[in-house]
Amino acid sequence: GFAAKDYIIVLPMASEIPDTGFKYINTQLKIQTSVPIRNFNFSKHDVNDIKWVDSLAGAKLIYILGGDQNRFMKSVLNTPVYTAIHKAYQNGATIAGTSAGAAVMSKYMITGVQLRDKKYNETFDKLWDKNIEFSEGLGLLNHTIIDQHFLKRNRYNRLISALAAKPGDICVGIDESTAIIVRGNKATVTGESQVLRFASPKNPRKTASGLLTFKNIDMGIYSTGDVIHIKY
Repeated sequence: GFAAKDYIIVLPMASEIPDTGFKYINTQLKIQTSVPIRNFNFSKHDVNDIKWVDSLAGAKLIYILGGDQNRFMKSVLNTPVYTAIHKAYQNGATIAGTSAGAAVMSKYMITGVQLRDKKYNETFDKLWDKNIEFSEGLGLLNHTIIDQHFLKRNRYNRLISALAAKPGDICVGIDESTAIIVRGNKATVTGESQVLRFASPKNPRKTASGLLTFKNIDMGIYSTGDVIHIKY
């Protein structure tokens, strides 16, 4: 719960419509709490503003809006904002996000770009070696890769490609209207749909033409209330 001195900061930089996005989540959050809710759009504000950065580091909840995860990281990577998010997390704050706001939690963030097939396709048409592009995310989850809208947008090939590229990591696909609540190496599923977990590919390799193959993977499908193992 929230104490009287606590407050929430919303980071809308992933969104194409940050002000509208803030208004929507502000309405939703006000149903749950009466603590102050602030909109910190660092796309339009100096990332070196010490007052804003210190306020961000002191927030009880930081909520990252959806949109484009690459746009968000462009605003925060290698800035005091990135450091402040980590400081807040280390001090016990909850870092939450929807859609792109979930994808940025990973150290290895899926960008959505295919390296071998230059035409954008959310579902990935083929399981190719070295086709998936990662960029640096927030790194709050160092060994778990998050993908979002998973069942709705049929992103199996994309996440399996991520697992092949990072076979020591755990890959988690979160569907719409669904979330995971992470505490250490455990994540509790909540929401209306399901979460899929992929891990431990056996004997991953590629063919001469670059197609991915492996024997087996650990796969599970989970719904609200289930607890899954991840790698922090």
